[in-house]
Amino acid sequence: MVEFTILLILLSMLLALISAAIGETVYDKILAVNIFGTITVLFIAVYGFVTGRPDFLDIALVYALISFVTTIAVLKFFEYGDMGKSSTDREQDIDI
Repeated sequence: MVEFTILLILLSMLLALISAAIGETVYDKILAVNIFGTITVLFIAVYGFVTGRPDFLDIALVYALISFVTTIAVLKFFEYGDMGKSSTDREQDIDI
């Protein structure tokens, strides 16, 4: 039964990668990569459960946090084209 679960998780990861490859817009691709990251967290947690290593849950949580921050950073980059300026800095550039 566990093998079947792991196989389905791997299949879901493959489908997320295919979705990222054929996505029409940048946001579709980013969403697919975010889904892949979420499924990877699930895979790490299930693998830790199967192997009897609860420390894998810590690794899964760190991976989830890194995936979330990376997704937000990439979305900010594609929205504004710059990672260094805040919204108030852009407003000051416009006023000049």
